[in-house]
Amino acid sequence: MTTQAAPTAPASRGAMPGVNDFAFKLANVNGSGSASANSLLVRAIFRMGVPVSGKNLLPSNIQGMPTWYEIRVNFDSHTARASSFDLVVAMNAQTYVEDVASVRTGGYVLFDSSALGELPQREDVHYLGVPFSTLIVEQFTAADDLVLLKNIAYVGSLVAVLEIDRGIVDELLAERFRRNEHARESNARALQLGFESALKLLDCPLPFHIEPMYPNSDKILIDGNTATALGCLYAGATVAAWYPITPATSIMDGFASFCERYRSFPPQEERILGEIAPRNNYLILQAEDELAAIGIVIGASWNGARAFTSTSGPGISLMNELLGLAYYAEIPAVVFDVQRSGPSTGMPTRTQQADLFECAYASHGDTKHLLLFPADPTECFEFAVSAFDYAERFQTPVIVLSDFDIGMNDWTVSRLRWDDRYLPERGRVLGKVDLEKMDRFFRYDNVDEDFVAARTLPGVDARGAYFTRGSGHDRFGGYTETPKRYQEVMERLSKKHHAAARHMPAPLIDRRLGSRFGVVAFGSSDLAVREAIVALEGTHPLDYLRVRSFPFQDAVPEFIDQHERTIVVEQNRDGQLRSLLSIETGTPIDRLGSVRLYGGLPLTAPEVVDGILSQIGG
Repeated sequence: MTTQAAPTAPASRGAMPGVNDFAFKLANVNGSGSASANSLLVRAIFRMGVPVSGKNLLPSNIQGMPTWYEIRVNFDSHTARASSFDLVVAMNAQTYVEDVASVRTGGYVLFDSSALGELPQREDVHYLGVPFSTLIVEQFTAADDLVLLKNIAYVGSLVAVLEIDRGIVDELLAERFRRNEHARESNARALQLGFESALKLLDCPLPFHIEPMYPNSDKILIDGNTATALGCLYAGATVAAWYPITPATSIMDGFASFCERYRSFPPQEERILGEIAPRNNYLILQAEDELAAIGIVIGASWNGARAFTSTSGPGISLMNELLGLAYYAEIPAVVFDVQRSGPSTGMPTRTQQADLFECAYASHGDTKHLLLFPADPTECFEFAVSAFDYAERFQTPVIVLSDFDIGMNDWTVSRLRWDDRYLPERGRVLGKVDLEKMDRFFRYDNVDEDFVAARTLPGVDARGAYFTRGSGHDRFGGYTETPKRYQEVMERLSKKHHAAARHMPAPLIDRRLGSRFGVVAFGSSDLAVREAIVALEGTHPLDYLRVRSFPFQDAVPEFIDQHERTIVVEQNRDGQLRSLLSIETGTPIDRLGSVRLYGGLPLTAPEVVDGILSQIGG
C-alpha cells in the first residue's frame, strides 16, 4: 500500500492533449524482476497526484514466459483497462510483433536498440531506441543482477520521456533499498543511465506526459488482497486456514504479516525448545487441502473465534459439502473467493466472474449463501469487516467474491477508514447469565424477527450444550426424519436468508434524465461500465445499478421494472448474474439483455459500449 503525498507543483489539468490522459504497456519476461521496476512507475505517478491504475497480465507459468503490465492515467479517474496504448515498452523479442501491434497509430515504441534493433517495424508509429543492454553490461559486473538493472534503466528513460518527477522516483528507490546500500546505489546508477540516454537520444518529453495534479491526501494505491487482509485484521479475525491457490494466496500472506506486526505480544517467560516463545493472538494454518481448510474455519467459528479462509473457484468446488454443513447446522464461516478463469484449472492468472452459481448455491440440496461483491479494494476492506458481522449475526457462511483484477492489481481508491470505536457484531450468543434465566435451551427454537435462533459457545455452561448435527433435525436440535419437522427448519432457513437482504449493502444506483434502458453489473466490471455510460450519455442515456450483495434487495427488481430493457454486463460465458436475477426476482429472462465479456482480461470501456449498443439497437 502506498499513501498519496502532495505533488511538487499545482496541476495543469489537460493543459495540452494527452497530458495526464494516456495509457502505456510494459512487455517483459516473467521472473526478470520487471514487477519491481514497473511498481516504481505506477507509485511515482500516484505520488504526483494523478489518478492511475496498474494491470498485471501474468503467465500462469513461473518463469521465462511473457508478462505485461499496463498503466493508465486519467485526470477524470477513468482508470479501467485501456483498449489501445499510446506507448509500449517492448523488452521481449518473443512478443515484439504482438506488442507493437497494440500501439495506436501515431503512438510510440520504446525498445532496447542493442537487443531488438533488427525486428520488423510499423511505419505509422514512432520508435524510441535506447541501448539498455549495452549500457548495463558496460557499467556493471556479472555479480550484479544485470537483467533487473536493465529494467531499472528503462524506468529511467520513461521518467525522462513522460516527465515523471525524478525526485519522487529517487525517494521510492531509497525506501525500497533502505537496508541494502549496494542495491540502492546500483539501482540509482542504472536509473541515471536510462534517464541520461533518453535525454541525449530522444525528444523529451513526449506530447503526452505527466504533470502534477492537486494533492489528494484522501487516496491510496493498494491491491484488493492487501485490503482484504487488513479488513480481516480490523474485524477481529484470529483464526485463518487455507491452501495455496492463485490468485488468493496473497490474502493470507498479507494477513500473516499484519498479525505478526499487530497481534504478537512480548515473549512469555517459559521456554519452548530452549527459546523464549512469543504470545500470539492468532492462529494461521496451511491445511493439506481446501476441504481441511474450511473444516478448520467451521470448527473455529463454532468455538467462537472469527475465522476465515481464502481461495478461488477450484477451492470453492472442494468446499461445497462442508459449506452445506455450516448452512444447515447454522455455523458462521467467512470465505474469500478471488475468482479466476475456469473451468477446471482454466487460466489461473486471468480474471473472470464465473463463480456466482457455485457460491450462491454451494452444496447439494436446498442451500443458499450470503454473498458480497466488492468492486474495488476499498470495498474489499469494508466488506471483509461486514462479512464477519453478517456471518455471526445470521449464523451462516458468507462468501466475498473478488477477482484477479481487484485482488492482484494496483488501484487508486479512497483511504481505508479505521474506526477504533468499531465493535464486532456477534449476533445472538447466550452467556452463562442468559442460560441461568432459561428453563431449557433449544438450539433452533425461539427465533427473532430475522428468523435467527440463539446459539451458545462450548464450555460456557452445561445448560447450553447441544448436539451439532448435519443430519435431519427439528427446531429443538433433535434428530428427525419426520417431513413436517424437517420442513419447518428448512423453511425457516429460507426466511432467514431472505431477511438478511435488508441488512446487507444496498445496490448503488446512478440515474440519468431521459433514460429508457438500464444497465446492471457487479464487482470489477464497475470501472469500465461507468466509463462506457459516460461515453454514451450524449446519445443513449442509461441508468446504472451495481449489485453489491445477494440475496437481492427489493431495489433490484424495482430498477428492472422501471426500464424497457435492462442489460446485464458480466464476465462469464453463461450470463450467471442475468440468470440469478431472473431466478431470484421472477423477472422474465427475455427482459434482461446480456453483455458477456469473459476472455480473462479486465474489461475496457469500448468493449462495454459495443456490447450495450448491440442490445439496445444503437
